[in-house]
Amino acid sequence: MSARPARTPKAASTGETPADAHVFTISEVLRELQNEYPDLSASKLRFLEERDLVKPARTPSGYRKYSAADVERLRFILALQRDRYMPLDVIKETMDAIDAGEKPEALPESAPVGPREVTGDMAAAITGRARPMGRKELRALSGATRGMLDTLEKFRIISADEHGNYSHHDLKAVKAVRVLARYGLEPKHLVNIRRSADNELDLIARAMAPHAARKDAAARARVAESSKEMLQCLKDLRSSIMDSAVEKLDKS
Repeated sequence: MSARPARTPKAASTGETPADAHVFTISEVLRELQNEYPDLSASKLRFLEERDLVKPARTPSGYRKYSAADVERLRFILALQRDRYMPLDVIKETMDAIDAGEKPEALPESAPVGPREVTGDMAAAITGRARPMGRKELRALSGATRGMLDTLEKFRIISADEHGNYSHHDLKAVKAVRVLARYGLEPKHLVNIRRSADNELDLIARAMAPHAARKDAAARARVAESSKEMLQCLKDLRSSIMDSAVEKLDKS
């Protein structure tokens, strides 16, 4: 099953909506897009507006009015973020280029930005996200022994929630550890991975501290989106360093 392809949006609207054109409220925009983007919320829509990625018109009383073009623009932005893993600042540059009538370098013809086809593996991953699993199921799905799970919990590679259940992240981690074990790497050798993750999380927490003090919904959305963006950048940085090192090994 394939999701609706993301079309390149028209340039940003001027904020004026023809009198006979249908306009969408925030709740209507959510109903339109949440089937494709379940994590979309009113707070995130406001956050994207704050980042100047979409500019809905306003009623005299201040309510937002989204045009059909605004909705398609949002669909395109969300596809770039989810399917191309593009940070919001890069998406902003891309949208500015489109608004100026240019072809963004970030969107080559050979790399379409349409939403991904839902494969069996992806469906299983989505199911895993939605449904936590007990220790017995984690063992069955990962093929790990009780001793391995005990060790991974000891080194905080995985952790059960207050109900004794595990998430898809835990399953993914256990499977990765089992593959590494084939190369002679035992869980005790992976303690530095946990420490490195803690250091990265600490970096994000410190960067977000000034914003996390605010408790309103818009502030929470900003913190969540910015944290995800920072995390992706840290992953990209780590990956580039590791890829470079492995390439040098291959050439030596």
